[in-house]
Amino acid sequence: MKKHIQDLKVIENQAINSQYYLLKLRASGTLPEILPGQFAEVKVDKAPNTFLRRPISVHDVVYDKNELHLLIEKKGEGTITMADLQEGESLNLVYPLGNTWSIPAKTESVLLVGGGCGVAPLLFTARKLAENGIKVTTLIGGRGTANLLRIDAYKPFGEVFTSTEDSSHGETGFVTQHSVMQNLQAFDAVLTCGPEAMMKALGKMAQEQKVHCEVSLENTMACGIGACLVCVQDTKEGHKCVCTDGPVFNVNDLKW
Repeated sequence: MKKHIQDLKVIENQAINSQYYLLKLRASGTLPEILPGQFAEVKVDKAPNTFLRRPISVHDVVYDKNELHLLIEKKGEGTITMADLQEGESLNLVYPLGNTWSIPAKTESVLLVGGGCGVAPLLFTARKLAENGIKVTTLIGGRGTANLLRIDAYKPFGEVFTSTEDSSHGETGFVTQHSVMQNLQAFDAVLTCGPEAMMKALGKMAQEQKVHCEVSLENTMACGIGACLVCVQDTKEGHKCVCTDGPVFNVNDLKW
């Protein structure tokens, strides 16, 4: 796919809580085709110590408004600076980057599993799956309620379940302990993004139950074009760059 380098205007920067922000951007013209699971490399001008662009998942796309939404977790100087952006300011993006999910033919039902900010690439995924007539079930997990992000945004596309480690919302425990996980064979595919330990455990469960499972890896990606090799992942076919060969991988292809 063709990559674009564009300045997008900030139309809203909504604080979800003290740690997470929803950044809504608008393009001056028609947005290019963007696939679920892809990401953008974001230039952060006002962070003097942030020399490289920051990889941010595409959270949602609203084509009739030319809007691209990013879900931001404040971690370092770059994301903290992005969380302070004001309406009317601009942000330079290189996008769309990476691959997309490989949904098996004749798929009728998909389970989306997100942990913390790992839900970021799943909202646009849920939207596109639902548009294609696929039944979507979403499971969102976190340490506590503050880590369960944008639950209501997923509800128009299907059932939404939650789990928290502190028992503050939904079922108690990790997402892998949730009751919906007891019968993965009810789904044709499981797509997930979140902490690596969570994805490894979920991938193992899917393999044991012989259910198609893909993960969106969150390796550090400095360039986004496969040049710096920072994001290399060991697979059964050798080392691959997460930014170009991924970020989506079938769990059967990974050396986990």
